[in-house]
Amino acid sequence: MARMAPSVLIVDDEKHTREGLQQALAESYDVTVAANAEEAFNLLDSQPYDVVLTDLRMPGKSGLKVIDKALALPQRPAVLMMTAYGSIDSAVEAMKRGAVDFLTKPVNIERLEVLIQRALKTKTLEVEVQQLHERLDEKFKIEGIIGTSEKLKALIDKMRLVAPSRATILIEGESGTGKELIAQAIHQASPRARGPFVAVHCAALSENLLESELFGHERGSFTGATERRVGRFESAAGGTLFLDEIGEISQSTQVKLLRFLETKSIERVGGSKPIELDVRLVAATNRNLEQMVRDGKFREDLFFRLNVVRLTTPPLRERPEDVPVLLAHFIRVFSEENGVPPLSVEPGALRTLQAYAWPGNIRELRNFCENAVVLRRGGSLTEYDLEPKFRGTAPVVAASAAGGTAEDSGGRAPVAPVASAGSSLSVEENEKRLLREALLKARGNRTKAAELMGVSRRTLHRKVAQWPELDVIDR
Repeated sequence: MARMAPSVLIVDDEKHTREGLQQALAESYDVTVAANAEEAFNLLDSQPYDVVLTDLRMPGKSGLKVIDKALALPQRPAVLMMTAYGSIDSAVEAMKRGAVDFLTKPVNIERLEVLIQRALKTKTLEVEVQQLHERLDEKFKIEGIIGTSEKLKALIDKMRLVAPSRATILIEGESGTGKELIAQAIHQASPRARGPFVAVHCAALSENLLESELFGHERGSFTGATERRVGRFESAAGGTLFLDEIGEISQSTQVKLLRFLETKSIERVGGSKPIELDVRLVAATNRNLEQMVRDGKFREDLFFRLNVVRLTTPPLRERPEDVPVLLAHFIRVFSEENGVPPLSVEPGALRTLQAYAWPGNIRELRNFCENAVVLRRGGSLTEYDLEPKFRGTAPVVAASAAGGTAEDSGGRAPVAPVASAGSSLSVEENEKRLLREALLKARGNRTKAAELMGVSRRTLHRKVAQWPELDVIDR
């Protein structure tokens, strides 16, 4: 299919001018003409245009009104102004109202074509930026945070309250609980959403590098500083600066950060001139800052400045009801990314994954889902497919269930199960644990499980009858 030519609306009360321009541009563009502002208004209401080229002075409403009308539309065209008067004041006024450029009459066609191409590029960039903002709004909107647990709901309610404010926020939580996602969602729900969101991971940078990264530096301020550098604070002007792992910063950086929070200004490294900035600060930590204050490792005054609003991201083990929802989400995402059928999770596997502590929290669960989708490429995930760590047990070794006899085991003396050093498990609990592992490793086949345990099938049947909860593993 042939690509449609960009559409151009020419508005001019001089017939020979508008028709001459139409003829000159017709080969490259889909050109429509209007003799006055009212006619242009009707055309703009009837269809979208990529570019509007309007004269300034016309009977009735002027070209400035055409600019106002065009730029108030949902699909805004790029606007060029032309005038026979060459008035600087008129050009300035047109640019203030949103025109991307202006020409003087008589119009130079080559220059006009250059300006139209430039205007089309500007319009394309504006559309791309708008689409990017829309995607960010969708990706990081508070409503997009996944989970139904009460702890997560309480966190989301607090986020909604604090997002519109200018308050500094401290986010606490274990690694992998989504602290940066929370910070981004707050930014997207705030009046700063169209401003930048700048993230700095403090622990990844040395003390000197972090100061330069945050505050910038002047040329010659240290060896290798061959030019002035703008830091992350200045880059975040009008938006949000997210400082992750704030507990890792040095005392000297803490002093400079405190100064910003008190004065809303910074000084570049090697500079002496204060630079005032409108930046919202959101900090995050997986450490106990209050304990660090008591230990003299973190400034108390800085802690109080950061701790205006405190949010705590709950670990996944405290909200197991969210595990199925997160599993379904990440499996769908990675299945779509890799072009494979969705992976189904069997009830037994789901129960096991919900019971797992997830020390790496959502980050660990996300990685688990990607691994499962990539390696299995569709099908189903059963409890038997899970690594032993998810069941909280070690791999099964040849061992006997307590209570077996030489006759039960075909004349072989049974080997008693052995708990690890320091284990608080009773003999019965340890026996049940080994039996469960054997059944899982044998994928529910009791004959194979009995062989792994070193007991007869009759003994294994008796043990399963003793512990009915293990009967669900049988297949």
